[in-house]
Amino acid sequence: MSKSVTILGLESSCDDTAAAILHRDGMGQTTILSSVVKGQANLHADFGGVVPEIAARAHAEILDLCVEEALAEAETSIAQIDAIAVTSGPGLIGGVVSGVMCAKGLSAATGAPLYGINHLAGHALTPRLTDGVPYPYLLLLVSGGHCQFLLVRSADQFQRLGGTIDDAPGEAFDKVARLLRLPQPGGPAVEKAAKLGNHMRFNLPRPLLDRAGCDMSFSGLKTAVLRTRDRIIEEHGGLPIQLRADLCAGFQAAVVDVLAEKTRRAFSDYLQAEPSAPTLCVAGGVAANQAIRNALETVSSEFGAEFTAPPLALCTDNAAMIAYAALEQMPLRPADDFSLSARPRWPLDKSSPAMLGSGKKGAKA
Repeated sequence: MSKSVTILGLESSCDDTAAAILHRDGMGQTTILSSVVKGQANLHADFGGVVPEIAARAHAEILDLCVEEALAEAETSIAQIDAIAVTSGPGLIGGVVSGVMCAKGLSAATGAPLYGINHLAGHALTPRLTDGVPYPYLLLLVSGGHCQFLLVRSADQFQRLGGTIDDAPGEAFDKVARLLRLPQPGGPAVEKAAKLGNHMRFNLPRPLLDRAGCDMSFSGLKTAVLRTRDRIIEEHGGLPIQLRADLCAGFQAAVVDVLAEKTRRAFSDYLQAEPSAPTLCVAGGVAANQAIRNALETVSSEFGAEFTAPPLALCTDNAAMIAYAALEQMPLRPADDFSLSARPRWPLDKSSPAMLGSGKKGAKA
């Protein structure tokens, strides 16, 4: 029997400011006591996307308020916090710095040990928080900035089986929404419009399906949507609502087809690890898309594997996943000291070549 731990988590890597408190008892059972997420959609609405400087300022202004709210919701005082976890990368550097500095201040004031957590590890370990999925499991991490197939072997061992070589699906959804004058965030807006459309109306490409392996590309698909939109406008003198819905449906169907087929290929690699309980997990903000979930669940059944997707509130950025990742990693490594730095880039699989290039700040993914 191990010692119980109450941990505070902080997340500020993009445009959601979040704080959460988790408790792990002596038997290893973990409970989310509170989870507070403050979005910034209204601050960025006029710009068609997230403005890093605005996001960073907003994080700095409300992080302490999120912590106070999380403590109140959990009926816990800061003196009862045993450890502090914070996203220290990857992400928009201004936001990550805001979170890291807040966490350092709280650690210095309370004496609670500090754990810097990879944001992607938070997403990757969420299926264990929500469903207790045993290692190893196959994870499709699909979000606004990332898209990777990962073989999750432990809390600190992640093998990348493939990923996007350009735009992530969430980024593509946002860009298509802007092209079609739909509101941001683009994912929910495109999905809503697609429900009213005919996905067979336009013949859009399925990039890289003719190439072996699990790598993906969505930039060309976005360009195909742009060209189709321009053709519609030229032919109709504008963009009729029904044709816009058809274009959304066609785009979403193309993304779903690519993800489904690449998942089949990832399964072939994953099953070579001979997992005792084969499981496909999907995590990240785009995992909230129901069409994508349904397709992945179908693929799982084809391989006789379980399928799990977190509740919608834990698909998007949140601090509960950051706190949980720290709980999982505590037995495997020491706490960080105050030299902990914010990292704009931080790949989970450090042994694989960078997919999106690298520079002085390190590999992007």
